[in-house]
Amino acid sequence: MDFIDLFSGAGGLSEGLKEAGFHPLFANDVVSTYAITYKQNHPGTKVTTADIRTLDAEQIRKDLGIERGQLDLMAGGPPCQGFSINAPVRSKNDARNHLFKEYLRFVDAFAPRFVLIENVPGLVSFEHGETLNAILMSLSDLGYGVDVRILGAAYYGVPQMRWRTFIIGSRGSELPTNAFPSPIYHAPIKPNFTTTYNGRQLVQLPNSELEAKFTTVREAIGDLPPLKSGVRGLRVKKYACEPFCEYQVRSRIGSSGVYNHEAPRLAPINLERLKYIKPGGNWTDIPEDLLPKGMKQANKGDHTKRYGRVEADGLASTILTKCDPHWGAYFHYEQDRSFTVREAARIQSFPDHFIFYGNTAEQFAQVGNAVPPLLAQAVGLSIKNLLES
Repeated sequence: MDFIDLFSGAGGLSEGLKEAGFHPLFANDVVSTYAITYKQNHPGTKVTTADIRTLDAEQIRKDLGIERGQLDLMAGGPPCQGFSINAPVRSKNDARNHLFKEYLRFVDAFAPRFVLIENVPGLVSFEHGETLNAILMSLSDLGYGVDVRILGAAYYGVPQMRWRTFIIGSRGSELPTNAFPSPIYHAPIKPNFTTTYNGRQLVQLPNSELEAKFTTVREAIGDLPPLKSGVRGLRVKKYACEPFCEYQVRSRIGSSGVYNHEAPRLAPINLERLKYIKPGGNWTDIPEDLLPKGMKQANKGDHTKRYGRVEADGLASTILTKCDPHWGAYFHYEQDRSFTVREAARIQSFPDHFIFYGNTAEQFAQVGNAVPPLLAQAVGLSIKNLLES
């Protein structure tokens, strides 16, 4: 089963689809370091670095030797900053909000059997649903039966509180009701965004009969070697112990050691603050005289993830493009430091053989912008079942 990945980033969506049995033929991203990471981890894929608006979709299809209608899947995640409920300005005048039209241009050129669009939950409410409606109607006009769901990553084994919107389209037929994967784990996550569209509930909750519990932070990163703040150490490190859960066994498949595992250097004031923060705690544990000036007057019920130390047996907060303690719970549960790139990647469910390139800031951005591979794999398996049937 072949697919192409547009707005591919470092390749989290592609990694999950590969694990579901798909083969990436082509990928494109405008950021060169993202494309380098993608190419190094998917060596058999043709990867280009370019603004998608400059690409000739018909020529790419011909270069790949694909007839129109032959491709199994077109996947992609048009930039989501303009859609995000967390964006400072949510305006339809943001040029990034119209890049989905470029994706649709490729759909028209390739006419794949299935299409997959991934985005943030805020897409559903952006412009009162007008953008989402435009995407669905455009796919329908191209001959696709289409639907949308919001999936909680923790319901599929990803150890963090992350939600993503997925749109799936089936060429020439109505999309079956089982097109989206059912949750396989219970997890303590709650939506903080609009969950309905045209009166329909888009979030599917786990079946009450499920017994499987979510993956914890300890299960995700507990076998990685301990570090102190600011320590880089060897480029490739040894694991701290044998894997003690299935998540770690999966993470180590094909791995030759621990890459991208260097501890960011915390400022002395943050190391001092960290002494007071217990697992599961946050900025409210810090003595007032050590708080940042802007937070001394803050309500103690606000900003509950800032300067947070994760609970070993809980879920991590959503991995962002930088694990800055000022913006989330990114302090290690027992080591006095913040997460490394590898720990962030583990929490995103990247396997250890997936290596990130560029400087540390670029690596964190690649991890934070990615679709969790385990979540992508779950969606890919559902589409695979539809293709095979």
